[in-house]
Amino acid sequence: MNNPDFDKQNGLVPAVVQDALTNKVLMLGYMNQEAFEKTQQEKIVTFFSRSKNRLWTKGETSGNFMHVQQILIDCDHDTILIKATPVGPVCHTGADTCFNEKNIPNALFLNHLQQVVRQRKTASPDESYTAKLFAKGINKIAQKVGEEAVEIVIEAKDDNKDLFLGEAADLMFHFLVLLEAKDVDLNEVVEVLRQRHK
Repeated sequence: MNNPDFDKQNGLVPAVVQDALTNKVLMLGYMNQEAFEKTQQEKIVTFFSRSKNRLWTKGETSGNFMHVQQILIDCDHDTILIKATPVGPVCHTGADTCFNEKNIPNALFLNHLQQVVRQRKTASPDESYTAKLFAKGINKIAQKVGEEAVEIVIEAKDDNKDLFLGEAADLMFHFLVLLEAKDVDLNEVVEVLRQRHK
């Protein structure tokens, strides 16, 4: 990795911190050479605080550290990009990012939906569609997943993105119901994918 050119901007270089998982921009700080080297060595983001006139490790008082996954230098050697994993909110206001954005990948909504499906498992069949599926048993649930799979294959052959997305959502939902009916957590499936990815 090339080093930043700290002489170019009076010893300070802007450092953009991006969540390594979600790609959300978390914050912008400044680094001098000492802060940069400390960040490299300790794998925890450290800035040079212009207001305190000293090194400042993000999270030193809150415990919300940012663990470095990757450091990149731009083509002009005057900006640093740090991909990091944050521990808790990044902004001093309590927001996820200093730009007041939520830092939750859309895929994590599946975990929330899984919890909703789990709650409906014991609900009255009169109360929800999901509860009705559970009441009909595993064969009906598996059949419904098969039907939705066929429907998404049919929509995949056309060029209507909205209909395709609708069928994809239907398949994903019914897949979550099937997992719950089999007492399998979505994270177990993700772990199989993770192991295959190695």
